Amino acid sequence: MKAEFVLRKFTLTDDIKEKIEKKLSHFDRFFPDDTQVVITLFKEGIDEVVELTIYDKGTFYRAEQYSSDVLTSMDLAVEVIDGQIRKYKTKLEKRLREGAFADYADDVEEEETDFKIIKTKRFLYKPESLEEAILQMNLLGHQFYVFKNEEDDAICVVYRRNKNDYGLIEPID
Repeated sequence: MKAEFVLRKFTLTDDIKEKIEKKLSHFDRFFPDDTQVVITLFKEGIDEVVELTIYDKGTFYRAEQYSSDVLTSMDLAVEVIDGQIRKYKTKLEKRLREGAFADYADDVEEEETDFKIIKTKRFLYKPESLEEAILQMNLLGHQFYVFKNEEDDAICVVYRRNKNDYGLIEPID
């Protein structure tokens, strides 16, 4: 796996880097060697945060974990992604490395999920700024909001990340 470290208010020692890369070796049986992994490390208050994102053949696996120690956060993030793989095992078998699940323990009851749409919502939208979209999302009490960006007429999604942080999803041409 090709690991890329992104650091924000965090100093990465060689020892910690080596331990994180060793923990990532857990995924070697699932993903090919050229799989891209982004590990973002930062401090938020007293917590050390690990954002772990794995990109493989157009599929994203992501976990964000907080704890007082970066290695504990990393362990938790690895567990989350392992849980995602385990939960969607049958759907992912075709995408992951052949034989990845050959000796994978079936000690956890798998939850087969059929993706069933239970509601369709239609709405009119007008072009609006990012600030207007965030305000509208907050007024509605939603976690995300779809809007047409007035700057480039692109359909975008703004979403709440944590506390007063927001994310923006924009299409690429």
